[in-house]
Amino acid sequence: MSKSSICPYQFSWFDWFCLWYPPGWLILFNRHWQHYHDDPQGWSWLEYGLFLIPGGFYLALLIRWLRLGCRSPHPDAKEFYPNYQQAFCDEILDPIITHYFRAELHLQENLPPSQSLIVAMNHAGMCFPWDFLGLGYLLRKTQGWVVQPLANVVLFEHPWMIWWLPPAWSKALGGVQAQRDDFEDAVTHKTILLYAPEGVRGPGKGWSNRYQLQTFHPSFIQLSDRYRMPILPVVCLGSEFLHPWAWNVKLLAKGVKLPFFPVSPLMIVFVLFPSMGVWAMKTRLRYYLQPCEQPEIEVKSGSTGRSHVYQAAQRLRDKLQYYIDQQTTQQGF
Repeated sequence: MSKSSICPYQFSWFDWFCLWYPPGWLILFNRHWQHYHDDPQGWSWLEYGLFLIPGGFYLALLIRWLRLGCRSPHPDAKEFYPNYQQAFCDEILDPIITHYFRAELHLQENLPPSQSLIVAMNHAGMCFPWDFLGLGYLLRKTQGWVVQPLANVVLFEHPWMIWWLPPAWSKALGGVQAQRDDFEDAVTHKTILLYAPEGVRGPGKGWSNRYQLQTFHPSFIQLSDRYRMPILPVVCLGSEFLHPWAWNVKLLAKGVKLPFFPVSPLMIVFVLFPSMGVWAMKTRLRYYLQPCEQPEIEVKSGSTGRSHVYQAAQRLRDKLQYYIDQQTTQQGF
């Protein structure tokens, strides 16, 4: 962080208002960043005020674009700041994850000792990845771990994200781009890597398939075996209610170059208040930790080797699907 000696972020009455008023969550994220970083390209007070009125975001966007000389904001930093991740968890995520999403970590006896590992979790919600942020927050709070989530490249480079949030925001919080080189670099640095084996197929599966795990991408099995990193499987329930009754319209997603495009009754409100893109419906996020696994993959070349890796990934998928089916039946979902 560029302002290394600055005092911790203190909530003002305006911040509490933003926390209560859904279009204000984006303001809160940006104000927190600006407290710790010099960000002359960031949103201004006038623009923040426009966020709060229907359609005002579009005018704020135009004003900022003109202020920046008719160009997009550029990132000033492209590195991970563990201290900023800690500050963001303590000062912003704590009230949201604890009181709004009511996140709970179950079966903590399955937590391994602090070490390098891959945390593999199902992914849903068709919205901002609150299920990932919630688990990362809980693992940091209970274990003191520095967790880095693997995220789709869209969360780093898409114009919506660059305008909504500081361009360097995802990287500064520890995000790792879902590309093989970035994945392997994070693994070699002995990190706690939070990974969604379903990829974008998870949040993109829609409301009707919310409890059906999609095919697991086998890359995490290969890297776990190569670097001897255990896999901690986690089942998350409640993330499906972050954006309920949503369907993925693939044609629209392709048109705006997003991995999925949710359509639901909530989208009417979103059109009026685009700043609500980082908001989600109130839910109860429950994380169920499963016993650690260390896949043993017989090294073979060609299609036979790929088949072994793929089968190992799907076996893990079947185990998690069985647990999800049990829990949803018991809890009456």
